[in-house]
Amino acid sequence: MKIYNLTNTISNYNKELDYTLDKNSAEIVVVGGKKINLRSFPKLKGIFKTGVGIDNLPFEDAEKRGIKIQLPSYETKEIIYNETASFSLYLILKFVYRETGVFSSWEKNNRKSLEDYGVLVMGTGKIGSKLIDRLSNLCNVKTYDPLDNSEEELEYLLKRADIVSLHMPLIRETEHFFDHKKLALLKNGALLINTSRGPIIQEDALYNELNNGRINASIDVFWKEPYNGKLTTIKSKNIYLTPHVASTCREFLEGLAKDFLHFYNNLM
Repeated sequence: MKIYNLTNTISNYNKELDYTLDKNSAEIVVVGGKKINLRSFPKLKGIFKTGVGIDNLPFEDAEKRGIKIQLPSYETKEIIYNETASFSLYLILKFVYRETGVFSSWEKNNRKSLEDYGVLVMGTGKIGSKLIDRLSNLCNVKTYDPLDNSEEELEYLLKRADIVSLHMPLIRETEHFFDHKKLALLKNGALLINTSRGPIIQEDALYNELNNGRINASIDVFWKEPYNGKLTTIKSKNIYLTPHVASTCREFLEGLAKDFLHFYNNLM
């Protein structure tokens, strides 16, 4: 059974299997964040997703053609949730302790204490709730979820947050959710973290805020990946970009490889 990779996430695993660069002969596609055009794969029998986001999966069209779609197992999903929450915590701590002092001159900066930071976690699902658990004894945590809170509440929360961490799924209601109006509500010097989905933020609006140096951002997910867009042209210290690695630990990759092999064998 021939396999076509739309992502290199687990390309170093299961190398004994039969991989192809020919879409016309592919029977299984391994997909990450890219959308898949089923018309390009006439012999397709299965799609394996290497993450938990489902916004790029063609469920309806796949069902019509009898193509099976497989997400990671429960055990692998838990690794994704935990590691993404931990990576988000790392981005928060990296920002808080970014300028502690200068060793060569023994200079100590007068910094704000961690417990005095206000962190707004947006999205209280699997990942957001785990981040909340990690932060609850460290700083002042507030939460917002589009399913539970109103836009009026969000305006109040955004104006007062030192750090905003996004953990919402990409659906029609959340695409470009963070536009220029919402970004303008952030206080000067605030940090915006996105480890969820790139299109939740409007790219041009974020670029304008970062380019004028008003806010900070740590971005791990993008509008098109690999990303080579306008954020890469910003040279100031107020932006930190990572290549969609929030969940990419060894255990996650090994779990995906095991899940894929199980899916492959079931399709045989």
